[in-house]
Amino acid sequence: MPNFFKSFFSGKSETLESEKQKNDRKRFEIFKYDGLRAQRMGRPDYAVKCFTEALAIEEDFETLGYLSQLYVQLGETAKARELLEKMAVMEPHVTNTFLTLANVCFIQEDYQAMEEAANKAIAIEEGNAVAHYLLGKARKGQDDDLMTIAHLTKAITLKDDFIEARLLRAEALLKMKQYKEVMEDVDAILAQNPEEETAILLHGKVKEDNGESEEAEKDYRLVTEINPFNEQAYLYLGRLYISQKKLTEAIGLFDEAIELNPNFAEAYKERGRAKLLNGDKDGSIEDMKKSLELNPKDEAGLNGEFKTLGAKPETLPGIF
Repeated sequence: MPNFFKSFFSGKSETLESEKQKNDRKRFEIFKYDGLRAQRMGRPDYAVKCFTEALAIEEDFETLGYLSQLYVQLGETAKARELLEKMAVMEPHVTNTFLTLANVCFIQEDYQAMEEAANKAIAIEEGNAVAHYLLGKARKGQDDDLMTIAHLTKAITLKDDFIEARLLRAEALLKMKQYKEVMEDVDAILAQNPEEETAILLHGKVKEDNGESEEAEKDYRLVTEINPFNEQAYLYLGRLYISQKKLTEAIGLFDEAIELNPNFAEAYKERGRAKLLNGDKDGSIEDMKKSLELNPKDEAGLNGEFKTLGAKPETLPGIF
């Protein structure tokens, strides 16, 4: 008799447990796929809630991936990183997890952690060009130009048409004044895409550094025509005008840039510099104040600009 009751209640318990598991699985699937539908419909807030509910039922690798992607899109990199690190422990042989983690660390400017993630991706898949590219970016973030170039060269060796890697390598080579090598990368990029804006700007910087100002101006101007919202092109061209003492042209150019983007802090800063050199101290102060308002972290940079120009900070009330 005792054995009968034991088997009866044991069987009932197992049945209840089985039913609970089925119900939990059903609820998990509903939340997961509701989350995917919400994501496709452009409702990331609701998608986050659905994926979070699903994960409270079952810690599913795929769902963790969906939620981490959403957090990246929403700019919540700390939450995304936490999930990706959990995924790396769950499935330590999935290359893409470490590539995504490296990108998140890049956004956070945690270059050492980015390097670690990229190295783990390479340990899994040595021939992954993106992993070597990310390792190069991590070294660039740590101001290691030689290793930046070395890792990017490896990425390009694995994928010859890797434009992003060539651009980053060209920037590192330009910093080291290796102009011939810069132009080799730039030419390779422009052969693939003649309107690649960053490559054209790099071409212009090489020309400018070698005293070919007219050619540099053509390159910078070309980029503003291809893309009037390319802020770097305006900065390069405006700074070139300032170096040539074409202050009226520089001020007019930065007027145009600010009209396109009223929150362009660097344009206010450079226009302020041009105005100061042009004798318009009041206009310069106004622009520098606006630049500092838009980018409060640049106070030291503004101070340095005025010292370089021979102006004393105490003559610029309200800025320093």
